[in-house]
Order: sequence, then C-alpha cells, then structure tokens
Amino acid sequence: MPEIVLAQEFGVSRTPIREALKQLEIEGLVDIQPRVGTFVRYPTPREIIELFQIKESLEGLAAGLLARRGKVAEAAVLERNIERSEKAVTAGDATEYARLVHEFHWTIVTGADNSKLVEHYGRLMNQLAYHRIVLRTLDQPGRMAASNVEHRLVVEAILAKDHVGAEFAMRTHVDASSRAALRVDRSATTSPESVDDAGASA
Repeated sequence: MPEIVLAQEFGVSRTPIREALKQLEIEGLVDIQPRVGTFVRYPTPREIIELFQIKESLEGLAAGLLARRGKVAEAAVLERNIERSEKAVTAGDATEYARLVHEFHWTIVTGADNSKLVEHYGRLMNQLAYHRIVLRTLDQPGRMAASNVEHRLVVEAILAKDHVGAEFAMRTHVDASSRAALRVDRSATTSPESVDDAGASA
C-alpha cells in the first residue's frame, strides 16, 4: 500500500508514515527499496539460527527467574496451559496448539518480572516472525507431541522452584524448536511479500 494511501487512511501526512516505516526497517521488520516499494522482511536461514540462539538465552533466563519467584499467578497459568495443550495434541488441533505455544512462552517471559527482558524479547519475536514458524513446524510428524513434553518439563521445574533445571529445560526446548524450524526452512522457499502488493499496513 503506497505511503499516500496509508496517510489518507490514518488521517496524517506522509512524514509520520515514512518515519514509522523507517523504524520498522531499523527493527528488521521491513525492507525499504527506494522507488520500488516497502517489503515485509522474513529472516534468512542464518538469521533464524542467530535469533534462536538469542531466544534460547532469553527464555532460559526467564524460566530460571520465574522458578525463583515460587508459586505466582503465572505458574497457575502454565499449569492450565499444559492441560489445554495436551487436549490440543490429542485432537490434532495445530491451530489451537500454536496459540497455546504463544501463551506458554509469553507467560514465562512476563512471569520473570523483568521489564527489559520483556522489551528485548518482544523485538526478537517480531524479527523472528515466530508464530508463522510455529505453524509450519507443527506440520512435522510428532513435533506437536514432542513440544508439549518439552513444555511440561519446563513447567515441572518451575513449579519445583528448580531455577537451574528450569533454565536447562527451556534451553533444551528452544534448541529443539530451532532444529525443527531449520528443517522446515530448508524444505521450503519463501519469496518477499511486498507491502504494496499484499496491502499490509506496516
């Protein structure tokens, strides 16, 4: 969608639209090609590896911090999440399981009670386009069930206040997720999607 159309839609001049797109480019979410267009940006295979390495560190830290906090509200959310996830796995409902994956990871990160961790994690997840990756990896035979087992091990360590075990379990899970994501990435190619062509309002 052209800048002028976005400006008209939001009732502003083209300047704030241009600044917003520039900020999205800085955050690695779009590519701006002068006189060509603005394109939604997807990470390369190498970037996926690098982003997952950071994700492993951040989520491992978050799980450990949450385990140190004891029986807080987030722990109860995680218990319910595991129960619902098991039902989704049994039903073969990948869409519902993907939603629960999002809830699981964000509950742990916010439960760490560290605002800077949440800030950096949010930016990372946007760059990784994680929900899209999850939906694609769940097509792999057995991945949904394996993921749920990994989630349960993380939650058990958190509930036991085992911060070392929680961090290790989370790191192990993220490593398994990254391997699954890379298998999918090698077997499929994705062409850039133009903001103009797709009508996205980035």
